[in-house]
Amino acid sequence: MNELAQPVPASATLTETQRVIDVFVAPSKTFNDIRRKATFWGPLLIMIVVGAAFSFSVQQKIGWAQVYENNLRQAPARAAQVEASPKADSIKQVGAKVTEIVSYVYVVPVLIITAIVALLWWVTVNFGFGGTSKYGQIFAVSFYSNVVLNIKFLLAIVAIFAGLAPDSFLESNPLGSNIGYFLSSDYPLWLRSLCSHIDVFEIWAVVLGVIGVAIVAKVSRGKAAAVVVGWWVIIVLVTSGLAALQG
Repeated sequence: MNELAQPVPASATLTETQRVIDVFVAPSKTFNDIRRKATFWGPLLIMIVVGAAFSFSVQQKIGWAQVYENNLRQAPARAAQVEASPKADSIKQVGAKVTEIVSYVYVVPVLIITAIVALLWWVTVNFGFGGTSKYGQIFAVSFYSNVVLNIKFLLAIVAIFAGLAPDSFLESNPLGSNIGYFLSSDYPLWLRSLCSHIDVFEIWAVVLGVIGVAIVAKVSRGKAAAVVVGWWVIIVLVTSGLAALQG
């Protein structure tokens, strides 16, 4: 069995802060500790703080009306419908307000999505590959794996205050850490969506997910990769397909 999947000594227990730090420098320590206690308050708190700071930055420097306009331009068919409507101004006002609300409470959908993805991982690794994990452990692994995504949004905040052009800002893809960021709106929306997932931080999170699932479920990294990478590919293809319907 993979040595990383061996029980961690009781004396080596970690705090939430130590777990977060070790995700970046020694991820196996974090995931071994999750087998002891499947908590995730550290990453959750970081996500809330970084998310609020990001939304505030967007509000101050970009503006929600501009964010909505930029989002609308990504789907030409929808944009044409809105512009042709006699209530275009009203639609845009409501759209901007909804965008603002969703941005500030985004932690709720993130929790739901994380819970669903963790369930898919747990069912697949336990019943498909003979894993022995608990759902709470897999959920915590998913949360800790995604903590690296906060770096992307911190860098995006820096870019916003450094003078990022408001009319080129996309809240869903605020930083040039992926191929999709550099594709113009001339490319199909599904392709831009697909390429946005070829992202340095997203791939980093997937790799951490593989390490974590292997450790808490006591399976090989090959099996863990089949679970984590497999579901990631499926989710990316589904979201790209939904984007194709919009564009």
